Amino acid sequence: MDTNYTLQLLNEESAGCLLCENAPCTAACPHPIAIHQILQSLYFSNPAGAAEKLPDTDFCSSCTEKACMKACLKGRMTRPVAIDKVLPALASLSQPSETENAPDLSIDFCGLHCENPFFLSSSVVGSNYEMISKAFDMGWAGVVYKTITSFAHDEVSPRFATTPGTHHGFCGFKNLEESSEHTLEENIAIMRRLKHDYPNKIVIASIMGQDEDDWTFLARELTKAGIDALECNFSCPHMAYDGLGTDVGEDPALVDRYVRAIKRRSHLPLIAKMTANITSVVPPAIAAVHAGADALAAINTIKSIVNVSGHNFSGEPCVSGKTAVGGYSGNAVHPIANRFVYDMAATPQLKNIPLSGTGGVENWHDALDFLLLGCTNIQITTAIMQYGYRIIDDLINGLKHYLKSHHITRVSEIVGKGISQVVGADALDRETICYPKFHHNQCIGCGRCYISCYDGGHQALTMTEDRSIRMNPKKCVGCHLCLKVCPTAAITVGTRVVKKK
Repeated sequence: MDTNYTLQLLNEESAGCLLCENAPCTAACPHPIAIHQILQSLYFSNPAGAAEKLPDTDFCSSCTEKACMKACLKGRMTRPVAIDKVLPALASLSQPSETENAPDLSIDFCGLHCENPFFLSSSVVGSNYEMISKAFDMGWAGVVYKTITSFAHDEVSPRFATTPGTHHGFCGFKNLEESSEHTLEENIAIMRRLKHDYPNKIVIASIMGQDEDDWTFLARELTKAGIDALECNFSCPHMAYDGLGTDVGEDPALVDRYVRAIKRRSHLPLIAKMTANITSVVPPAIAAVHAGADALAAINTIKSIVNVSGHNFSGEPCVSGKTAVGGYSGNAVHPIANRFVYDMAATPQLKNIPLSGTGGVENWHDALDFLLLGCTNIQITTAIMQYGYRIIDDLINGLKHYLKSHHITRVSEIVGKGISQVVGADALDRETICYPKFHHNQCIGCGRCYISCYDGGHQALTMTEDRSIRMNPKKCVGCHLCLKVCPTAAITVGTRVVKKK
């Protein structure tokens, strides 16, 4: 099988995996093969990690029972994952493991030494002892505890909505969740216990006040808890009362006032979490740093309305026939989060300020974006809500394989490497053109490139009677739309040449 087709098989079959708890496929396999872990690594874009889990012996080629596929729960819906094809295909691509030492993922953030960059972000995924201790045991380096307030609130039901992605997952997630449901005393007790039981893990408290006195009260009380740092929630977009969350983050003067007040009452490192519901995050970020903030985090969720119904005319989540503007997260917002992180990293007044990136990270590729754009810390919520804490395995393993393949020994070496590569549109090369390159031996003749080029491009492609594709270089502008829609990787980046005048 052609390598590209093999990759396509691995991607399609692993994407169809339901990622079951106590996976029946592995339980049914008579051989020592961690099938569910292999499929999970492929699902989260970590083929090298998946290959590591293959057994030394090829059990699959001689197996006639296919008990794993008979046990696959997806078979109850459509058809089972083709495990009998996935494992041999993966084995055909795997390379011998290198013997050099594993890269070091430990990194310093805001003066705190972290075993890796990955934290639970301030949300329901880090809201009680049992949850956080489980995450710590699985390898997460720290938590930003769910936002603590001094006032009571009532949650709505339901409070979540999604926008569909590919296969079984969702790409976007809307929530109307508010702050911690525990009392201040309960939250302090939980965090004290966490620091006692996990002294090498990082515990950060997210706080949100109603006014200056409230912010300083929370900062003083949480500092007594023996935690590592404070994060100021200047960014939640859907609080039930005015003057909270994003209402603060949009106003540099308020950011300045509250940061100064908190720094007067606490010696702990202070992280200002900025809002994405603003044209430019730079003014409030500068205000936070000038007032004494030690680090910046971005982004929080984005104001949204999703899934307006043609039946009851309400968006989701629908609460007794009504909805409200809520916060949107998930992989769909990751490129937007990248932009806000870059804007801060590229601002001279914010040079050398530690950055925490949050927004849409699902796999190590997404995490790499944040690292390259200047973050030394990465916070995650929505992917955990969808897939569980177990994603940490492939976040860590996938990032290690990337570093190892580039002969990089420490993750800190790559922080900020992508900042200088982002330039203004006026500085981009407009004197040359990069034509697509067509690999006809890999083309299956689906015509997707032809349709997209004709209906959404420059009519530079023609399709012959034998379903082969021909390009007219006089019409091609090098936009690469054809490359992006090709399902078989039969179109790749070609040679860049000077434009003909």
